[in-house]
Amino acid sequence: MSILVCGSIAYDTIMVFRDQFKNHILPDQIHILNVAFLVPDLRREFGGCAGNIAYGLKLLGEEPLVMATVGHDAEPYERRLDRLGLSRRHVRRLEEHFTAQAFITTDIDDNQITAFHPGAMSHSHENRIAQADGVRLAIVSPDGRQGMVEHARDLAASGIPFVLDPGQGLPMFSGEDILAMLEGARCLTVNDYEARLVEQKTGRTVADLASRVEAVVVTRGAEGADIHAGGQQIRVPAVKPDSLVDPTGCGDAFRAGLLYGMARGWDWRRAGRLASLMGALKIAHRGGQNYRATREEIDSRFREAFGESL
Repeated sequence: MSILVCGSIAYDTIMVFRDQFKNHILPDQIHILNVAFLVPDLRREFGGCAGNIAYGLKLLGEEPLVMATVGHDAEPYERRLDRLGLSRRHVRRLEEHFTAQAFITTDIDDNQITAFHPGAMSHSHENRIAQADGVRLAIVSPDGRQGMVEHARDLAASGIPFVLDPGQGLPMFSGEDILAMLEGARCLTVNDYEARLVEQKTGRTVADLASRVEAVVVTRGAEGADIHAGGQQIRVPAVKPDSLVDPTGCGDAFRAGLLYGMARGWDWRRAGRLASLMGALKIAHRGGQNYRATREEIDSRFREAFGESL
C-alpha cells in the first residue's frame, strides 16, 4: 500500500539577491513598479511539490507513487527519479510542452519573488486516480487547476483519505472551489499567509474549516506550526536547524513528515513534530531535494529535539 503524491514536477531556477527587496520597492509607487535585481548567485534544481514531497517520503523509508505530468525536456528529471528509486508509473510525458519551471528570486531575509511557467502541469487532469492501485493515503498538492479539482473529487469518491495542500495554487480557486475540494479530505495544510487567504475566500475561520476535516495544519516558519484538530489547537515547535540556507521546499519536506505520520496512524502532535524536523533538515541545504539523512539519523534528531523515539 502506497502514498500517492499528486502535484507538480518542475525545474527550479533559483537566484539570490544579496539585499532586501524592501530597500528597492517604493510603497507609494507600486502602481508603476519597475525594478530589476542583480542576482550573482544562480542555480538550477529539481523541484515541484510532488517531486519534493516524494523525495522526503523516500528518505523516511516510504515508497511513494508520484502522479504528475512533465514535458519533452523531462529526461534529466526522469533519470533522477530512477536513481532515487521513485516510481515513474504515473508520471506522464507530454512531448508538446515544457516541464513546469519556476524562477525564484530570494533576498537575504528569505523573502521570495517567483515566476512560474506551468507547461505540462496544466494537463495534470490527464492522469486519473483510478489508474493508481494500492493507495492508502494521498495528497493533492499544487498542480494544474483541473487536475487538482478532479483528483480531490476522485479520491473522495474512492474513499481514499487525502491531504489538500492548495499552496501556490490558491489564486486559481474560489471559496466555493476550496470547500468542494475539502469534501472527503482528511486534512488541509497551508502556511500562515495561505490560511488568511483561505479564510478570506471561504468566509470561514480556520477553526470553522477544522470542523469539516480532521485537522487544519498551519505552518508558521520559524515559529513552528499550529494544528487545529478536535476543537483544540496543538502548537508544534520549530526544530532548530543546523543552519539557515534556503527555504525553498521546506513546506514540502514538512508535508512529507506529516504524511508519514498520518499513514502510520500517529496522533497529530507526533506527526507534526516529525514534519517540523523534516522542514529543519531541508532548510539547511539549497534546493528542495538536496538534503540527505539516513533513517537512523532522522530517528536520532527526533529524539534530540523531542525526547522520544519515532
